[in-house]
Amino acid sequence: MPGPGRAGESVEERAFHSWLVARLPAGRAGLLPLGDDAAALAPPRSAVAVLSTDALVEGTHFLRRSRPDRVGAAATAVTLSDLAAKGARPVGILIALAVPVGTPARWVEKVVEGAERMAARHGAHVVGGDTKPGPVRTVVSFGLGWGRARHLAPRSDAGPGDLLVQTGVVGRGGVAAAALGSARGTRRKALAAMLDVRPRVREGAVLAPIAHAMLDTSDGLAESARLLADASRARVVIEEGRLPLDPRVSRLASSLAGRRRLAFYGGDYELLAAIPPGLLDRATRAVRSVRGGLTVVGRVERGRGAWLAHGKTVEPMPPPGWRPFEPGRRRPR
Repeated sequence: MPGPGRAGESVEERAFHSWLVARLPAGRAGLLPLGDDAAALAPPRSAVAVLSTDALVEGTHFLRRSRPDRVGAAATAVTLSDLAAKGARPVGILIALAVPVGTPARWVEKVVEGAERMAARHGAHVVGGDTKPGPVRTVVSFGLGWGRARHLAPRSDAGPGDLLVQTGVVGRGGVAAAALGSARGTRRKALAAMLDVRPRVREGAVLAPIAHAMLDTSDGLAESARLLADASRARVVIEEGRLPLDPRVSRLASSLAGRRRLAFYGGDYELLAAIPPGLLDRATRAVRSVRGGLTVVGRVERGRGAWLAHGKTVEPMPPPGWRPFEPGRRRPR
């Protein structure tokens, strides 16, 4: 079994698996031992399995200089954010790693350590995964959570009259992207900011029984509004003056266009929910009970499309800043 990170040591699959069994809590408990063909978890009565997966790719989502434990934590967090949007309680994370031949063993070990810390913070554990050689470092996370069939808050169930509420702030992802583009020297803080994903697991759990529809804002509030409008076949109106902007947005951009670019860039990982107006107080109290914040940011109407209200002017929602398949784009987190 390799010592944690001997200098110059490259990844060797069997040795890495032995390290995992010794290092992770799932290697010492569970229905199947870590390293078996699959992981097994016992579902609670009346629960449904909620599944999600995501991938972080070097050069697109993180840089070679990014700390591997932060990469692992972010990979887990983006998956947890999807589970949170369905009100699910996370229980297990699988981590698949594709790395070039010669990648230091310590790099993959630190990725898994970061993934486990993030999972454990939200009541789950890394229960397995896979390793393969590949042309570029890639971390794929797969998450399992337990949810309730009646409380999944599908994107398709927002209806006219619903209020749109959001957790946290708008624009953290845009601020991270701006910091990475302008930082000098080691860019240590900027590299950390691009992987600072904070999944709203507790908020999702208390909002799901109240919300008609809910989704996370991983691609930004503007794109989330479009996704909600399309799925629910409704008109979604975001009220710009009510947005809880990250204070740094106004400091970094003096023009309205500049603030919008940062605000709607993507990578916020908050929750956007459609709730009945009569349940707003209940929703606000519920989120406060888990030490979160909730802001009314818009409404759902009859019609189609996503719209942005600025004073008395209502215009089509501007495009998101993050377009993953556009050449030359790099995501903030």
